[in-house]
Amino acid sequence: MKQLTNTDLILNNDGSIYHLGLHAEQIYPTIITVGDPSRVESVSKHFDFIDYTNYNREFKAVGGRIGNLSIMVLSTGIGTDNIDIVLNELSMLINYDMSTRKRLQNQKSISLIRLGTSGSIHPSIPLDSIVYSKNAIALDNLLTYYNHSFDLIKFKGMQLPVIPCSSKLEAIFQLYKPSLTMTACGFYGPQFRPSQLSQKFSLSDCDSIDFNGTQPGNIEMETAGIYGLSKLLGFEAISLNAILADRRTGEFSKKPQQMIDKMIKEALDILC
Repeated sequence: MKQLTNTDLILNNDGSIYHLGLHAEQIYPTIITVGDPSRVESVSKHFDFIDYTNYNREFKAVGGRIGNLSIMVLSTGIGTDNIDIVLNELSMLINYDMSTRKRLQNQKSISLIRLGTSGSIHPSIPLDSIVYSKNAIALDNLLTYYNHSFDLIKFKGMQLPVIPCSSKLEAIFQLYKPSLTMTACGFYGPQFRPSQLSQKFSLSDCDSIDFNGTQPGNIEMETAGIYGLSKLLGFEAISLNAILADRRTGEFSKKPQQMIDKMIKEALDILC
């Protein structure tokens, strides 16, 4: 089996993996991801019992239980560059022997549920709603560095991968409306926000995108990375999005925390 070097799979002095600061036994089969470390407690406060809390860099993790379900909540920070770290290190922890750095013969999978915030870019996705990303378009370049066979669409001379969510998890979260999600590599220019810099593209350019008869409904910064790497690593993944901004009208939610809390509680109720 493939063996990694000390610089491929880096361990801390306590044997935990380099960035996440976690050990293999701390990785549970069901993992909720959030971007903001402060949002971890908004999820874990609903746990019946907490097994551990770990904090390294922007990666805060809490493992616990709700009823008979063992569940972990993990902050990823912002962007698919962090997603690359998080998903690869999760996979290494469960699928490699940390003492030999050799890949294990029996590979394990995990289920990832992203609870994130997002902005609407289509009239069909209303402000203060919750949607799931049925498919995600990668405006970022993370998947450029991995071999894949995902569908591609053209946008302004670029070939962008489109990755579906887990059909297994989609069946569980049918309460929510599906959306075609765009994942950007930044918050301002990459999400077509006018700022002090000259822009190459505008939000209206998204109107030219069509994937199987569907136009993009929302835009954020992690989903395509989660979906792409999950497919390649053999994980199940779905992204839920609380819509806190209407980019077309320029309106922002008057109750953002209420919407986030609603999404968290509903997602946990569905899972349990």
